[in-house]
This record gives sequence, C-alpha cells and structure tokens, in this order.
Amino acid sequence: MRTRPPRAHPQRTALTTAAVAALAVATVLVFPRSAGAAESSPVGFGAGTTGGGSAAAVTVSTLDAFKSAVTGGTSKVVKVNGLISLSGQVDIGSNTTVLGVGSASGFTGGGLRLKKVTNVVVRNLNISKPVAPADGITVQASTKVWLDHNAFSSDLDHGKDYYDGLVDISHASDYVTVSWNTFKNHYKGSLIGHSDNNASEDTGHLRVTYHHNWFDQVNSRIPSLRFGTGHFYDNYVVGASTAVHSRMGAQMLVQNNVFRDTAVAVTTNRDSDVDGYANLSGNDLGGAATEVSQVGTFTSPPYSYTAEPASTVIASVTAGAGTGKL
Repeated sequence: MRTRPPRAHPQRTALTTAAVAALAVATVLVFPRSAGAAESSPVGFGAGTTGGGSAAAVTVSTLDAFKSAVTGGTSKVVKVNGLISLSGQVDIGSNTTVLGVGSASGFTGGGLRLKKVTNVVVRNLNISKPVAPADGITVQASTKVWLDHNAFSSDLDHGKDYYDGLVDISHASDYVTVSWNTFKNHYKGSLIGHSDNNASEDTGHLRVTYHHNWFDQVNSRIPSLRFGTGHFYDNYVVGASTAVHSRMGAQMLVQNNVFRDTAVAVTTNRDSDVDGYANLSGNDLGGAATEVSQVGTFTSPPYSYTAEPASTVIASVTAGAGTGKL
C-alpha cells in the first residue's frame, strides 16, 4: 500500500457535516454471505423503502406504456419486459417499484429521473449509454430510494462528457441504498452532491449506502461525495483511476472493499477547495494509493448490517451483482 501525504491547502477551512454528530452506534456482523440470497428489503440508509409494496404488478413493453404506468403517487409495481430505447429521462412517481423481467430488460440511450419523490425501488434493470445530459438514474430532492441488482454501462469509445453519470444523487436527496449493481465501461460513475456551492441545501442530507456493487472499468466517482455521509462496504472496484472521493466536508466510511488495477482507492483532497473526511478499515487495496488528508468521525452507521470480509468479496460480488439474480 502506498499512502500519500495530504497536500497543504492553507486556504481551506474545516467543514463538518452536522448529521454525523447524530449518528447512532450500529450493530455489524462480519462473515461471508450467500451471493444467491438477494435481499427482499434494503440494508443501509435506504432501509424501510418499500416502493409499490404489494400492489398488483403491471407489465409494459413500450416507452409510452411505461411513462403512463409510473406517473403519480399511488402505490404501483411496474415490470419492464424487453429493452426500450429512449432519449432523455422518464420521471418516476412516488411509491413505485420498477422491475426488469428476466436478465435483459431495461432502457438504452437515456434513463430514469426521481425528482421530488419518495419511496422508490428500482431493481433488475439494464440501463445503458445515457447520453448527456441524461444520467442512467438521477435522484434529485428525493428520499427513501433503493437501487438494487441493476446493470449500468456505457462505453469508453467517446469522450468523458459524451455520457453523463450512471447514478447521480443530488439536491439534498436522502436515505438511499445502492446495492448489488454492476457499473461497467464508463468515465463518471456516481456523483453525490452536484456542486461545491450547494452547502446550504445539501448539508445534513445525502446519506447513502453502497454495498456489494461491482465497478469494472469505471474511471472515477466511485462515488464522489460532497457534504453528505456515505457508507461504502463490500464493493469490488477494478480498473479505476480515482475511486472513492470524499470532498467538501463529506464523511465516508470505506470498509471491506477490494480494489484491483486502481491508481487511487480513496482520496479526500482533490478538485474542491474543502477536503472531505474518510475512515478506512478492512480493505484490500491491491496496491492502490490512498490520499486521506482528514480522518473522519463517521465510524458506526446507525443501522444493522452484515459486512463480509474483503477476502470473500470478489466471489460474492461477481456471482451475485447485476441482473437476473432475483
């Protein structure tokens, strides 16, 4: 492990995340889990998200039918059968579950937007090549979101700004879990907090858990977090330039992950005038550097979870992440 010293930034000021002080002590068990045992409900900050619950499912196979099915705030379960092309994004209403049928259903060319909604579940979808300014999934000013067992991808044949983010979370969104997804062949993976200038809205929010995701040939933003509180555990990262990025006073707990062919596993001192904070434990860095200028106070999430050791993460995640596993 090569650990780089923090850079001096005399102009920077300390920025703390108010929400961290209120975090309770968590119960954590550490042992291997079965890759085939998909959760029926989210673990982490998104716990309690139910989406459409037990509402009768509606199956759609066209874009128009999908748009109609996911509007409004009543409880609904919408199954997507087949791969649907779209341009831009489709807005998803509150109290919605969106499920892909089989292993190859979903959307290409654009994505989904969750804006000013609550209680949304998205599972088992392929979402590919979201041409900018669309993200694969955008979460804005929304709460209680679970993104699980999806496959996000684009290609590296275009410039880094041709596609936008695969999963971007912003504007004080809160209580989100991103679990058992694959993220492949992309430049800018997952941004949490869209601007250094948004402290007044974002501080005390943007609480997100990432666990058991597979990031394969994603260049950066795995994730990039401003202002919020992030728990990143049991993820497998391959081929990144810069992976976990904590900035603008964000607090990151980086636990039991595996990094391979990655230049910088964790950084807290790039690209913003205010550094972030990070705590690292149990990771297999695989020779990646770390740039941790500030060790944070976020050490115990306020929820119970099962963290398997890094030694079993590759087998679990490569077998269990992505579509067709529910």
